[in-house]
Amino acid sequence: MRIKIFSIPVVGGERLAQEMNAFLSSKKILEVDKQLVSQGQNAFWSFCITYIEGGVVLQPDKVDYREVLDEASFQRFARMRETRKRLAQEEGMPAYAIFSDKELAAMAKVERLTAAAMKEIKGVGEKKIEKYGQHFITKKEDEKKE
Repeated sequence: MRIKIFSIPVVGGERLAQEMNAFLSSKKILEVDKQLVSQGQNAFWSFCITYIEGGVVLQPDKVDYREVLDEASFQRFARMRETRKRLAQEEGMPAYAIFSDKELAAMAKVERLTAAAMKEIKGVGEKKIEKYGQHFITKKEDEKKE
């Protein structure tokens, strides 16, 4: 994970804004924090960008999980997305950093999700399971709802 800071004047900062936009489109961006800074007559935007090195990030094809998953799996998937969204908001991080939609869909296909079942899903490792697993593992009372 790396950090880059851009300072762009409010007036006359078009060239610097273009440079920043080129930078943003060439990196995998994790977070952008912006702040308006005013120093007397001068004002500028300060952007702190947290990113991962690695070239252009291609947008994956969008998947409609309602079409890919059966009804019961899709209902679990929808609940898991809400849980992921809440966790991401609480931690101030992007939702995909917790679990990607692809990982959630794979978890939703498992009728009784356990830590062992989560370990079998590509992209889900020990650290994610330790940190977030308890929010997604099927509990006995959840089974009765389905």
